[in-house]
Amino acid sequence: MIPQGGDRFSEKIMLQTKSPGDRRLITNTILTVAALVALRLVAAAFTPLTFDEAYYWMWSKSLAGGYYDHPPMVAFVIRAGTMIAGDTEFGVRLVSVLLALPMSFAIWRATEILFGGTRVAASATILLNVTLVAAVGTLIVTPDAPLLVASSFVLLFLAKVLETGRGAWWLAVGAAAGCALLSKYTAMFFGPAILLWLVAVPKLRRWLLSPWLYVGGLVALVLFAPVILWNADHQWVSFIKQLGRARIDDFRPGFIAELVPTQVAFATPLVFILGAMGLHAMAWRSSGAFAARMLVNTMFWTIVAYFVWHSLHARVEANWFAPVYPAFAVAAAVAANLTPWEGRRKQLADFCRRWAAPTGIVLFAALIVQANTGMLSGYRRDATVRSVGVGWREIAREIESVRVRVGATCVLAPDYGTTGWLAFYMPKGTCVAQQSQRIRWVNMREPDAALLRGKLLYVDDALPTGRPFLKNYFARVEMVGEVQRKRGPLVVETYLLELLEQPKGGDPLDRSPPPELQR
Repeated sequence: MIPQGGDRFSEKIMLQTKSPGDRRLITNTILTVAALVALRLVAAAFTPLTFDEAYYWMWSKSLAGGYYDHPPMVAFVIRAGTMIAGDTEFGVRLVSVLLALPMSFAIWRATEILFGGTRVAASATILLNVTLVAAVGTLIVTPDAPLLVASSFVLLFLAKVLETGRGAWWLAVGAAAGCALLSKYTAMFFGPAILLWLVAVPKLRRWLLSPWLYVGGLVALVLFAPVILWNADHQWVSFIKQLGRARIDDFRPGFIAELVPTQVAFATPLVFILGAMGLHAMAWRSSGAFAARMLVNTMFWTIVAYFVWHSLHARVEANWFAPVYPAFAVAAAVAANLTPWEGRRKQLADFCRRWAAPTGIVLFAALIVQANTGMLSGYRRDATVRSVGVGWREIAREIESVRVRVGATCVLAPDYGTTGWLAFYMPKGTCVAQQSQRIRWVNMREPDAALLRGKLLYVDDALPTGRPFLKNYFARVEMVGEVQRKRGPLVVETYLLELLEQPKGGDPLDRSPPPELQR
C-alpha cells in the first residue's frame, strides 16, 4: 500500500533492501564526511579568526534574543563550542564544524526519499560537503553555518511530508524553519517556497486546507518569537537594517555580473556544473517524480529569483545563497547519477562526478594555506587578507605593551571588526570598546565608567588625513605608537595608536543612534 499523499517512488524506497554494495557505499560516505570534518577541525585550530567571527564571539558572551545584524543562533553555536574547548580559535569553531554531521544526515535522507537509491544520496552528501559554501561555511563561524543545517532539515522534513502523507511532519518542518529563522532572516523565503511547491503539485494542494500546515507555521513563529521581542524592545532596528536591503534606491544592474562567478567559486566549478545540469534535467526531463523535482526547484529558485532581483540595485554577497545549497547538491546528484545524458553531456557529467570531490578538497586546502600564509599568491594581497586575522596574535602583544607603557585603562576602536580582534587577542579582562555604533553592543555590559574616564588608547588604520573627528570628543589626542599586521613579508595593515585624554562632555563614546533609526 502506498502511504496517503505518497507516490510510487515512496513504495520502492520503503521496500528496497541494502545490498552489500550499498552498505559499502554508506560506509565510505560516512568515512569521507568524517575525514572532511576532521580536516576542518585541524584548519579551525590554527587559522586565526576572521573579524566577523571575533565579533560573533563577543555576542556569545552576552546571549540575547537578537542582535543588531542577525538573529542569535550563531552566538549560541559559538558559546557551546567555547564551553567545551575554551576561548580559542578551535573552541569558537568547534560546534560549527561538527554541524556538518547532522547536515550530512539530513541531505542523505532527503535525497534518498525524494529520488531513491543509495548512490544518489551518497553523491548529494559528498557534493554538498565539498562545496566551499559548506566547507568554509562551517569552518568560519557565521550565521550561514546553522542556516545550512536548518535548510537541510527543512528539505528532509518536507520530503517526509511527501513520503508519508502525515500531517504531523509539518510540525518538524516548522521546527526546522524556526531554527533557520533564528540563524538568518533569509530563511523567510522558505515560506513562499513551500507554498509554491504545494500549489504546483496538484495532489499536495489539500495541505493548503489542513490545520497541520498552519500549526507548523505557528511552531516556526514561536521559535522566532525571541527575535521579534528583541526587535520590539530595540525600535525594530535589526528588521529595519536587514529587511531595508530590499528597498530600491537606484538601478545598478552591474552587480548582476558578479552572481555567477562568485557562485561558481563557492560551489566549486565541477559541483556548479553538475548542479546546473541537474536543475536543467529536473525542468526539462523526467529525472525523478514530479513532486520531488518541484520541491528541489522551488527551494532553489525562490531564493535565487529574489537575489537576482536584488542584484539589480545592490551587491549580493556570495554567502547569501547558502540556504539554496542543500537543494543544489541534490540537483547535482541527480545529474551525476539519474539523468540519462548522451554524447558530450554524458562525458561532462561523468568527468564532473569523478573529479568534483577531489577538486573541492584541493580547493579547500589551497584556500586555507593561502589564507594563513599568502604563499600561493607570492605573498601578494588576495580576498582573504583583510578578513582573516593573520598577524593579530603578534600585534596584540605590541598593542598591550604600548597600553601598559602609556597607562591607558581602556582600548577603543572605530569598527566592530577591530574591536572583536582586540577583545579576542589581547589579554583576558582588558577593557575594549567600539567608540561609535553603540547599537552593536546593547546586549553587553557597558565598559566600567571609571576605566573610560582614564587614559584611552585608540587603535585604527593609518590614514593620510588622520582622525580629526577625535578632537571633537577629546581635548588631548597624541600618537604614541604604530604597529603593522603582517602575513609573511606582506604588510596587511598599519595601525596608529593614539592616546586620548579629557573627553569632552564627559563621555568618550559616540552614542549617536544608528542610521536605520535616523530616517
